[in-house]
Amino acid sequence: MKVVALVLAAGRSVRFGGDKRRATLADGRSLLVHSVERACSVFGDVRVVLREGERAEDLGLPAGCRVIASPQARLGMGHSLAAGIASLADSDAQAVAILLGDMPWIEPATLRLLAETATASTIVLPRHAGRQGHPVLFGREFWPEMAQLSGDEGARSLVKGHRERCVVLECEDSGVLLDVDTPEGALK
Repeated sequence: MKVVALVLAAGRSVRFGGDKRRATLADGRSLLVHSVERACSVFGDVRVVLREGERAEDLGLPAGCRVIASPQARLGMGHSLAAGIASLADSDAQAVAILLGDMPWIEPATLRLLAETATASTIVLPRHAGRQGHPVLFGREFWPEMAQLSGDEGARSLVKGHRERCVVLECEDSGVLLDVDTPEGALK
């Protein structure tokens, strides 16, 4: 089954103190480039949601990913998610993997396993050490609801409202829990 990846990277990095997407990781790549390249290694269609006016080349993103502008990104993650979902009108994918641009340590094998588990009618949630992580994969049946999201909650309300259709996938990958919120966190 085809799964499209949507990397959310339009946030303002308030806790970080600057544009964390450009923070350099130990391997020399930026945080966002690392996250997007991981997605590209697994998914054939990768779309990156950025702030309005930003371009892929300005952030050093791989040529194969498509940039989606979120004009209302400053109003919260829900707006960025809705903008990304609206871009999927031309996709024949049956599910979308919602990845966060500040989570560079998710293993490609984990992304593949999540994609293999996805269906058009389920929400797939990774869990590590008893804690729910990211990415979350939403079947195509949920896309109309996702296109209506706003505010800063993201898709949490959809997960809560459709618990009976959620599939929890236990995984050994701690990367599903690790994001970067401070400059020191980028050095891990």
